[in-house]
Amino acid sequence: MLSTSRVGLFYALSAFTLWAIAPMYFKMMAFVPATEILANRIIWSCVLVFILIAGMRKWTELKRVLTSKNLLLALSLSTVLIGLNWGTFIWAVNANQMLSASLGYYINPLISILLGVVFFRDKLDRVKQGACALCFVAVLLEVINFGSLPWVALVLALTFGFYGLVRKKIAVDSFTGMALETALLLPFALLYLMSINTPTSNLLENSFDVNWLLFAAGPVTMVPLMCFAAAANRVSLVTLGFFQYIGPSGMFLLAVFVYDEPLSSEKLMTFALIWGALALLILDTVRKMRKASR
Repeated sequence: MLSTSRVGLFYALSAFTLWAIAPMYFKMMAFVPATEILANRIIWSCVLVFILIAGMRKWTELKRVLTSKNLLLALSLSTVLIGLNWGTFIWAVNANQMLSASLGYYINPLISILLGVVFFRDKLDRVKQGACALCFVAVLLEVINFGSLPWVALVLALTFGFYGLVRKKIAVDSFTGMALETALLLPFALLYLMSINTPTSNLLENSFDVNWLLFAAGPVTMVPLMCFAAAANRVSLVTLGFFQYIGPSGMFLLAVFVYDEPLSSEKLMTFALIWGALALLILDTVRKMRKASR
């Protein structure tokens, strides 16, 4: 059991570390338009996930979903949400908005809490109420200081929050869900690539290095997802919850110390409020875990 937990922790650390450094890949791809990167991400993720499903012989689950109209309808919705999330994230990284992307994924757990209240009738205790209040103040501070909503952060947080909600409702495993989501997006991605004329849109005319970078969009998407799925089978969701902050923390550090995005005192105050909200949630979770163990 202990060995299984250690393996699970290794997979969890791998998954969230890979998500934390993923912006480095998209920065390398800055010479390619964001929409073109998104199209390649969809195509090569689709190819890889179907290879994985064939290797793991998960065709039965795939057939079950394909014969259910309700599941296909729900996956159509999750497809739109994850497509918007991926596209916004790629654009944000290439437009030097990585701090906003980081803020979005910090806000996401708080969005998930609010969605739980609305859709699952979860109770908001005082700690969660305080955390959500701090999040609201942080967004309000952005509006006051910069004169506009932090739309990149909110789009990323809301699309990923609602994506998680839909996937939780339908309870389809990650590989089957990703296979169908990318398959639904695949025709649009192919049509888009065939309709544009950019220096990198024709794979037959690209250098090997450029094509390899475009293909890498698939592994960049699928490898951390595989690690996450392996971790979810070995450690508790509470443990996974602690690891989820590695991603936005890595983005924050890359943005400030590697890519020199400006961090004004006003922006730092926004992050401080969000960090305070997350600290409340973490401390409350630890307290409840200790109480349960006693």
